[in-house]
Amino acid sequence: MSPAGTPFAYFDCFAGVAGDMVLGALLDAGASERVLREGLDGLGLDPFELEIGAAARGGIGATLVTVRAHGRTRRTWTDLRELLSGAELAEPVRRRALATFGRLAEAEGRVHRVAPEAIHFHEVGAVDAVVDVVGAALLLHDLGVTEVWASPVATGTGLVHGEHGVLPVPAPAVLELLRGAPLHAGGVEAELTTPTGAAILAASASRFAELPPLRLARVGYGAGSRTHRELPNLLRVILGERVGEEPDGDGGLVLEANIDDMTPELAPWVVDRLLEAGAADVWLTPIHMKKGRPGIILSVLCPPGAEAGLRGVLWRETSTLGVRGLPVRKWMLERRIVEVEVLGGKARVKLGLDQGTVVNVSPEFADCARLAAETGQPLKEVMARAQAAAQATLDAERATGDAEPLGAEPPEDGPGPAAGGGTRPARGDAAGPAAG
Repeated sequence: MSPAGTPFAYFDCFAGVAGDMVLGALLDAGASERVLREGLDGLGLDPFELEIGAAARGGIGATLVTVRAHGRTRRTWTDLRELLSGAELAEPVRRRALATFGRLAEAEGRVHRVAPEAIHFHEVGAVDAVVDVVGAALLLHDLGVTEVWASPVATGTGLVHGEHGVLPVPAPAVLELLRGAPLHAGGVEAELTTPTGAAILAASASRFAELPPLRLARVGYGAGSRTHRELPNLLRVILGERVGEEPDGDGGLVLEANIDDMTPELAPWVVDRLLEAGAADVWLTPIHMKKGRPGIILSVLCPPGAEAGLRGVLWRETSTLGVRGLPVRKWMLERRIVEVEVLGGKARVKLGLDQGTVVNVSPEFADCARLAAETGQPLKEVMARAQAAAQATLDAERATGDAEPLGAEPPEDGPGPAAGGGTRPARGDAAGPAAG
């Protein structure tokens, strides 16, 4: 059963990061194996086996995930985009997976000095990489994680054999993906961080820093396939809720371009490509430019370390000849996700909290749209009902002085808070990882 009320995940990469280690750590922390398997089954991939079992590294128990693919599939970035766009995935899962492969395509393009669309993925286009990337997105979504941080990343040293022959460690794509992030060798002559693992961090981690103050919920350990003499080959994920939000906010950069000579038909395409490449947000503002021409300001909010790849998207996909960068600070409410019963179905509702007090209640659009289509009810009515159900439970909790906040994990020996408004914490139905 997946833990609820864990909007924050911290990846402790003291021994590096790989895709299978991410899956193992998230499953070990309580994400649903059922959600993982069902989500991957819907992709229509070539046959593969997913083995999930127990392991120990340095005396620490962990979950080991092994993907055994039958044959190797070479895919282009266009192939992967079409695969994910047509898959039966929740929209947040699809966006995270597309962003991860988008960052990977950008990095490989810079290494090989070609456009991302011309990249033919080898290792990273194989079935195991798709399983790792989509699986990580499925499990983060199942846990309700809305914010990811990571520690400085151990990369390893030495040489590694790849599709293109012998490469230095860290691999060139890893360095491109983690541009701007704090790295260190880790004291091990081996590849500790793989391109797939680096891409997952690059697309999901908003900050690389020390562990911030947080209210701890769960800890999970994902085992790597090899054993190192120097340190336990583990990725640790720490789940919880951040506390004591920094008054200075999070840093970032807004890239802007004034454009008056691009056909409007390209705008949605450009926005999608920027989001896939890791932009936190993209928006268009109508303006009047020189000689009375109507135009737009295309604005892109960049997480730390993403600006180079996003600039490349602007150069390739728009008609702009220049881009400016503006440093910004961002403040965010603490977030929790709960599930409400509406018209015989379930919809998630996002709660925004300021110092523990709920100040915003926002139904998940995709869930409400699905219920509206299934029931024939107006979408605005479904959204209003979902918000009212969540609000009713919040009001009941305030009236009774319930000490357990909505969305928090219930005690191990009993159920969660009574669903006074048809609301319960969002969680998976299956148990955690079992020996495969």
